Amino acid sequence: MVYAGHLDCYCRGEEILEKFTSVKVNPSQIYRVTEHLSESLKDDDIKAERILEPLSNEDVLYVQIDGSMIQTRKTEEPWKEVKLGRLFRDADCLNPNSDTSYMLDSQYVGHFGSSADFCKKLKGVIDTYGDLKNRLVFINDGATWIREWIAETCPFAVSVLDFYHASEYLYDFADKVISDNTQKKQWCEHQKELLLDSQVEAVLENINVISAKEEPKKKITTYYQNNKERMRYKEYRNIGCGIIGSGAIESAHRTVIQKRMKLSGQRWSTKGAKNMLRLRIIAKNKQWAKVIDFIKTPYLAKCA
Repeated sequence: MVYAGHLDCYCRGEEILEKFTSVKVNPSQIYRVTEHLSESLKDDDIKAERILEPLSNEDVLYVQIDGSMIQTRKTEEPWKEVKLGRLFRDADCLNPNSDTSYMLDSQYVGHFGSSADFCKKLKGVIDTYGDLKNRLVFINDGATWIREWIAETCPFAVSVLDFYHASEYLYDFADKVISDNTQKKQWCEHQKELLLDSQVEAVLENINVISAKEEPKKKITTYYQNNKERMRYKEYRNIGCGIIGSGAIESAHRTVIQKRMKLSGQRWSTKGAKNMLRLRIIAKNKQWAKVIDFIKTPYLAKCA
């Protein structure tokens, strides 16, 4: 029932169970059992541990961080962020930076709550890999809390601004200041080439020479200035498997969170969101055996 409940809405869980077991279970019962088990389980029962293969002396550990909004039942805060981290080795990336890229294995860390609690949970997993120094690579957007946390807790790690977020700022700026579509595309492509060559200052100069209103120009220049030290893309492409984009965490949003927690008409309580996220993370980390062991423990004790 719990496995069916974590896969899809509880009405679909009823259908799944009946198809596989020929036993009809009320959706409300699936909901109650799923909630009760996850609430009883708590995060402490699934310890922060490394589930990936050990890193060799040459391997690089990538960590991507981002947030995804889900709808809540609170009228004063109808949308709230689920924070998600994805860890993977460069050796597990096949065809990186291509349309046929594929991830052999990865580990997920999720939290519905404060960034401080999420960072503590994520750091616990990262620490199991030992002191990686510059073989630890973070890729994320320009969120201040992420940037400052990395600088404070992992000062020797490589911190990369997701190239696609950097590119989006270019296109957003160009849409506001260049009317001709052909010229706009050519200008953006040229700036992207400069960024890939780590020439952020040249891009900033090219932005400043364009006659435009102060607001759009200030938005992109401030963003680039704040993240300038995280935009050495020419260098980053020679580290590990050379990825500079956050496609892995964008994909994780869909498979871990959105597939179950952003279905039509859904509204989550804080407790309900935490419980469901816990089960989604456990399943995606291939740790469902721990759930089975947790369920079996009281029954085994009674039989002893």
